[in-house]
Amino acid sequence: QVQLVESGGGLVQPGGSLRLSCAASEIDFTASFMGWYRQAPGKQRELVAGITTGGNTNYADAVKGRFTISRDIAKKTLYLQMNSLNGEDTAVYYCQASYRFRAYWGQGTQVTVSS
Repeated sequence: QVQLVESGGGLVQPGGSLRLSCAASEIDFTASFMGWYRQAPGKQRELVAGITTGGNTNYADAVKGRFTISRDIAKKTLYLQMNSLNGEDTAVYYCQASYRFRAYWGQGTQVTVSS
């Protein structure tokens, strides 16, 4: 069964950085669209960054130039490097995989940007 486990969230000051990780099991990264979503209190869940089966990446306008999505196929791990964080980035961040016509989600990791 596909499982996604996020880690790396926490409290960070404005302007700081964090790297999120998503460890996956029972999934072929080269056959999956993988993405990072986030959901802030009172807001809808939104796609932050995605990476296609071929390794092409896309980003929400709000994070372009600050966030970088990457993957390690051998380790079956997805990453999100987040730089220049600000209060608008505070949210629960979720790892998502679209694999064999199904969507899988991790449990989420909290990112709080505050001084």
